[in-house]
Amino acid sequence: WTFLTGVSVTMHACTHTHTLTRTHAPHTHTHCSYGLFSSSQTFDKILIANRGEIACRVIKTCKKMGIQTVAVHSDVDSNVHVKMADEAVCVGPAPTSKSYLNMDAIMDAIRLTGAQAVHPGYGFLSENKDFAKRLAAVGVTFIGPDTHAIQAMGDKIESKLIAKAAKVNTIPGFDGVVKTAEDAVKIAQQIGYPVMIKASAGGGGKGMRIAWNDEETREGFRFSSQEAASSFGDDRLLIEKYIDNPRHIEIQVLADKHGNVLWLNERECSIQRRNQKVVEEAPSMFLDADTRRVMGEQAVQLAKAVKYSSAGTVEFLVDSKKNFYFLEMNTRLQVEHPVTECITGLDLVEQMIRIAKGYQLQQKQEDIPINGWAIESRVYAEDPFKSFGLPSIGRLSQYQEPLKLSHVRVDSGIEEGSDINIYYDPMISKLVTYGATRAEALARMEDALDNYVIRGVTHNIPLLREIITHPRFVSGDISTNFLPEVYPEGFKGHHLDEDRCRELLASAAALHVTSQLYSHKILGTQSDLMLCYRVSSAPMDQNNWELCVELGQELHDIEISKSGNSYIFMNGLCLSLQVKVDGGQVEVCGDWNLASPLLPLTINGTCRMLQCLSKESSGNIVLQYMGTLFKVRVLSKLTAKLNSYMPEKVSEDTSSILRSPMPGTVVAMSVKPGDTVADGQEICVIEAMKMQNSLTAVKQAKVKSVHCQPGETVGEGDLLVELE
Repeated sequence: WTFLTGVSVTMHACTHTHTLTRTHAPHTHTHCSYGLFSSSQTFDKILIANRGEIACRVIKTCKKMGIQTVAVHSDVDSNVHVKMADEAVCVGPAPTSKSYLNMDAIMDAIRLTGAQAVHPGYGFLSENKDFAKRLAAVGVTFIGPDTHAIQAMGDKIESKLIAKAAKVNTIPGFDGVVKTAEDAVKIAQQIGYPVMIKASAGGGGKGMRIAWNDEETREGFRFSSQEAASSFGDDRLLIEKYIDNPRHIEIQVLADKHGNVLWLNERECSIQRRNQKVVEEAPSMFLDADTRRVMGEQAVQLAKAVKYSSAGTVEFLVDSKKNFYFLEMNTRLQVEHPVTECITGLDLVEQMIRIAKGYQLQQKQEDIPINGWAIESRVYAEDPFKSFGLPSIGRLSQYQEPLKLSHVRVDSGIEEGSDINIYYDPMISKLVTYGATRAEALARMEDALDNYVIRGVTHNIPLLREIITHPRFVSGDISTNFLPEVYPEGFKGHHLDEDRCRELLASAAALHVTSQLYSHKILGTQSDLMLCYRVSSAPMDQNNWELCVELGQELHDIEISKSGNSYIFMNGLCLSLQVKVDGGQVEVCGDWNLASPLLPLTINGTCRMLQCLSKESSGNIVLQYMGTLFKVRVLSKLTAKLNSYMPEKVSEDTSSILRSPMPGTVVAMSVKPGDTVADGQEICVIEAMKMQNSLTAVKQAKVKSVHCQPGETVGEGDLLVELE
C-alpha cells in the first residue's frame, strides 16, 4: 500500500479579480496508488471551484489522469492549490460570499479558461442546485449528481420523506419547516426532549443545536437559523428526536448514470466536537457483517430512489443495540473520503470524473474489499483547551509533514509561510495512517502526530494524540459524546503520571546540559570570557551537574552525569546522560541535533519523539512531549534559591471583564453601558469560521463599558466588555 502525499511548491500570488494566471509548478511525484487507472478519455480541462486541501486533492487525480486544471482563489488566498494548478483565476475579495460563493465570478472564470467541467469539492457550492443548473445551461459538466438529487437530498425535510418512502430507517421528528422559536418549543414538547434543531439546508455541523428544555430550544432556534443563513443562505430549520449517546456511522456510495450503485463499506465518525468530526476511521469496530450489509443496502435503496449518480455519503446514527437511523445524505465528496480509499483501493475523485463523463462503474459489489484499517485525524489551527477547539490564526513559521514515515498520507493545502485567517475553515490537513490492523494504524497515527511539526499557530495535535491513545477509544467504546464524557471539565492536555513526569524533567535537563556543552565546544576556550560565561557554564570536561527544574509550581532537584563516550557533529552532540530525578533514575540518550525541531530520544530504553519549540540561555524551555506542550525552567541551585525570593505575578481578575476567546466577527452585542446582567446571561455573539459562539457573564454585575460593536473584527484576547 502506498499513499497520496503533501506537496511543497513555490509561493505565487494573484491579487486582481478575474485575472487569469498560468502557473508553472512541476508535477510533483506522489506515493499513492488506488488500483488500476483507466486511460479512458474524460475531460481536457477541469476547474476546481474550491480551495485548500480538497482543491489540491482533486488536482492530484487530474494530473494522474492527464487533465489540465484551473484553480480559483480570493485575493488573500493564492495558496498551494493555485501553484499546483495549470491556470488560476482570482474571483474576488476574501469574504466567501464575494469569492468562493460568487457564482457570477466563477462562471466568468469558466468562460475565461474554457474549462469543460467543474469539480466543486465539498462545502461552498458543492451542493448548490442553482450552480449545477447554471453549469448545465452553458454546457459545462458538474462533477457530481444531477440537480434533482442535490435538491432532494440537500433539503433535510424532503430527504427524510424520500428515505421513509425508500424503506430507510428514519429518526422520529417533525417533517415540516419550523417557522418561529415558539413553534420550535411546541414541536419539541410534542417530540419529547432532548431534540436536535438542524438547518434544513445544512451540513458540516453548522446550524445544529441540541436542546434539553424550552429555553435551550429558543436559544438553539436563534443560533441555528443565524448560522444556517450565514453558511448556506437558507435559514429554514427542522426538529427531530435526539438519539442520546449514539455512534455516527456513514456509508459511502458510488453510482453511475446507468443505474449501477455500490456501497463502499462504512466510516466511523463518532469522535466529534460541536457536531463536527475530529477523528474518523474505516471500517468501524462496532458493525458486524450483517449490520454493515443492511446499512449498505438501505444506502443503495436511497441512492436509487433519487436516481443518484456520483460519489455520495449516507449518514446514520447507530444506537447501542445497533439500531440505525438515517441522518442525511451528502451529495458530494466527504472530507473523510481518504480512509475509504485506503481500505478499498479506489480513487473516489477519479470515479466521480469518469461517472460525470458517462462511463459505467467498472466494479461489482462483490469486488469491494475491506483491506486493512485506516484512521484520519483532522489537524486544525485551533486551541483544543478552549471548548475542544476554538479557531487560531497566524502564519505557519515552520511546517513539516511526517511523510518520511511509512503508511502515512497527508492531504493538505498549505505550506511553510502560509497564513491561516478568519475567513476560511481552520483545517491545516487531514492526517491519515493505514495498517493491516487497527492497532497498526493507531500506532502509526501516534508516531505521525509526534513527528508533525507545526509552528506559528495553535493546533489541536495535543487533543488528537490523547484521543487516539485513550483506553476508551482504543477499545472502541465511543459515541458522539466521547469528548464531553472523557473530559467533563474540558481538555487539559496530557496528564503526567510519576514516570512520565520524570521522563519530561530528565529530558529538559539533559537538553539544557547538552546545549551548554555544545556552545562551549563551538566557542572554544580561547573565546571571549564574558561571552563564554553568559552562554555556557558547562565545559566539555565536566561530567556532573546539579540543577533544579521548575514545572508548573513545583521545583525538582536534578543530578546529571555523563554515561559513555560522546562526540560532536555539525548541529549537536551524540551523548548519553544518567539523570536522577526525585529519587528515580532516568537514562536519556540520542543524537542531540539542536537545529532540528524534532528531538528523537531513547529514554530508559524506550524511543520517544519530542519537539523543542523554544530554548533560551536563561533555562526556559518549551517541549512537546506526548503531544502536549510543557513549559519548564532549568536553573542552577543558586539561581533557584534566589528565584524563590522573587514576588509572584498577580493574575488578572477576569470576572469583571470579557475578552474574546478567539479571533472573529462580532455578530451581536446584547448589552449596553448601564445594563445589569445575571450570571450566565448572554453578553455578545462572536462568529468564527461560520460558527457562532455566545459569550456570557460569569457573575451578576452592571455593565461599565462596551468596547466593540456588531460587524467589528476582533482578535483573540481583545477586550469586549467591562463590568463593575
